[in-house]
Amino acid sequence: DCFGRPIASAPDAWFDVVERYSNDNNKTLKRTDKISRCLNLGSYNYLGFAAADEYCTPRVIDSLCRFSASTCSTRVEGGTTTLHKELEECVANFVGKPAAVVFGMGYVTNSAILPVIIGRGGLIISDSLNHNSIVNGARGSGATIRVFQHNTPSHLEKVLREQIADGQPRTHRPWKKIIVVVEGIYSMEGELCKLPEIIAICKKYKAYVYLDEAHSIGAVGKTGRGVCELLGVDTVDVDIMMGTFTKSFGSCGGYIAGSKELIQYLKYTCPAHLYATSISPPAAQQIISSIKVILGEDGSSRGAQKLARIRENSNFFRSELQKMGFEVLGDNDSPIMPIMLYNPAKIPAFSRECLKQNVAVVTVAFPATPLLLARARICISASHTKEDLLKALEVISQVGDMVGIKYFPAEPNKQQQDQQQQQPGKDTIKLD
Repeated sequence: DCFGRPIASAPDAWFDVVERYSNDNNKTLKRTDKISRCLNLGSYNYLGFAAADEYCTPRVIDSLCRFSASTCSTRVEGGTTTLHKELEECVANFVGKPAAVVFGMGYVTNSAILPVIIGRGGLIISDSLNHNSIVNGARGSGATIRVFQHNTPSHLEKVLREQIADGQPRTHRPWKKIIVVVEGIYSMEGELCKLPEIIAICKKYKAYVYLDEAHSIGAVGKTGRGVCELLGVDTVDVDIMMGTFTKSFGSCGGYIAGSKELIQYLKYTCPAHLYATSISPPAAQQIISSIKVILGEDGSSRGAQKLARIRENSNFFRSELQKMGFEVLGDNDSPIMPIMLYNPAKIPAFSRECLKQNVAVVTVAFPATPLLLARARICISASHTKEDLLKALEVISQVGDMVGIKYFPAEPNKQQQDQQQQQPGKDTIKLD
């Protein structure tokens, strides 16, 4: 319900939501000139770079004056500037790979890359909850697709064993190539990938690993380098690293990082590189500047503070929601926390009641999730203060009681526990 509402400001911790009204029971909605200042719990602004930043914004404005808002060309014609070269080197160094190539859109990064790196005679083994961009890219490749149970390494191994034994359909010839595709943090679940176990299985059966870090790069890990850093995985063991700049870096576009040979091959063959307009220079400068802040190359410790704050905010918010009795999906350190709603009628009710109290949440329903697994997806940012989170928790608790989505008993707070300990129960027998 919330995602159909126009926004009238930058997606910071608080943003302006345009108010609308309906005369036909919400079949159609009309805008008004009024705006509501709402707490933003829906944007992917994990590190707070989406709003004005003291280091990034002046440099982005300079790049806009110097290079213009668009290159008006593809990368292979007149669309490669010095910023694009700098950005690709910066990204490769940041994720720990020899080379990288960047694209103007995150969704296209998956959907255009997969058909280039694998085709007929190849096998893609995909997590059952992978993003739609991966699904479409796999379908467009012409490769055989098999799915393994979400984040279950044992089932992945079973699928790999069966497919290697059977070979290609009809001919039963050996597969030309096998790629296992997983995500770092699953965007609708908030779960971290079981990457070490999956890599061990892929090594055993000589399959390539394709890791989508759209939601994890910049958001998790001690220095923001994603799930590989968080889970202690060597990036050498991940063959293809994909990520987007639309979340932690406050910009747009995506990247593929890997060996120099792979990146050179993609630059010669990938339609997103050959035919699509290159990423805009100001967007490229925003990414470069935000990475420098994260690494502390701006001369301050703001990057480390942002990373510590998002981790603290995420873990605090998740634990408080669970104490209240909500069913919250995902793992610790993940900034995504889906609150399960289940009942389709509760989807608009939860969203609208929160909005009445100036808390903007995004509800997710069919077809993005199965029909009866609707949820409200909370995205926490480093720009949220403790006061913001406490307000959000208060409103969500009230609305949760009203809508009836607290599916577990709430934990008693410390005062109630102390009172229970001080007052002996009826069945207590005092012995002299």
